Amino acid sequence: MEHIILYAIVPIIVVMLAGYISGKKGVFNGDDSKKFNKVVLDYALPAALFVSIVQATREDLAKDIKLTIVSLIGIMACFMLVYFVFRMFKKNTGADAAVSALISGSPTIGFLGFAVLEPIFGTTPAVALVVAIVGIVVNAVGIPVGLSLMNASLEKQPGNNKKESAWKPVIHALEQPVAWAPILAVVWVLVGIPWPDWASPSFNLIAKANASMAVFSAGITLSSIKIQINWQAVLGSIMKMILMPAVVLVLGLVFHMDPLNLKMLVVASALPPAFSGIIIADEYNTYVATGTSSLTLSVILFIGFCPLWIWLTDLAIGAF
Repeated sequence: MEHIILYAIVPIIVVMLAGYISGKKGVFNGDDSKKFNKVVLDYALPAALFVSIVQATREDLAKDIKLTIVSLIGIMACFMLVYFVFRMFKKNTGADAAVSALISGSPTIGFLGFAVLEPIFGTTPAVALVVAIVGIVVNAVGIPVGLSLMNASLEKQPGNNKKESAWKPVIHALEQPVAWAPILAVVWVLVGIPWPDWASPSFNLIAKANASMAVFSAGITLSSIKIQINWQAVLGSIMKMILMPAVVLVLGLVFHMDPLNLKMLVVASALPPAFSGIIIADEYNTYVATGTSSLTLSVILFIGFCPLWIWLTDLAIGAF
């Protein structure tokens, strides 16, 4: 636990705090954080995912089929549960509930995945596969579903006659490098094309900027928004930090997942809400204050829940 706190959590807090302070001092602003996020999502993270996965083997991928199934079922079940729970409240529109799902129903795997998992579990293809699979679920499944639900709600509002294809969010998500890069890497491994060692450094140089830039950018984002903790923000944090890891843990035990993969997946599921949800909320001017408050609260809670879930997962694996 001491290693986890010192090597995984403390560095995140320090770098995020540096971003927060720089934002408060005016060195960077919200627009700058969006540019940093674009570097992370379009270049650094896809490079990190691709170069890590292509070094795996077909046997590694076959072993991770259960990981894929549990990730898809567990995360999307929680995603839809968050949507329906928040849709029940009278003050919330369908768009509000969709943003809630995009935030509290999705882990921020793209921004904090490598930053948290690598210090705990090492720099291995197994870590990259967990980040890639969860990232595909969040970006290629969760975001299109969330945007479709949001668009359906906005179309019903008075005076809005604009209708968009339900497939548009799906196509848009798959066009993003963070979605197609890991898919391409998996295909590369399945086809059996050898990956030359000399090609990795060209990807690693930008890939190494992924974790640090993502966390720093998150700090800038938090500095540029007003935090208002309310009961919906608390509920969203509880569903993200407690419900999702618990569901994934139970499913992993039922499917008899590899213990190491299960532990990494539980930690990935316990990550704070997806920053992409905040970006979408800001773009549509929907549920911004509450969603941001839930994200901030979850970041604070993660300091305690990360080691707690690792300990609980070890107990559960030992019991079964």
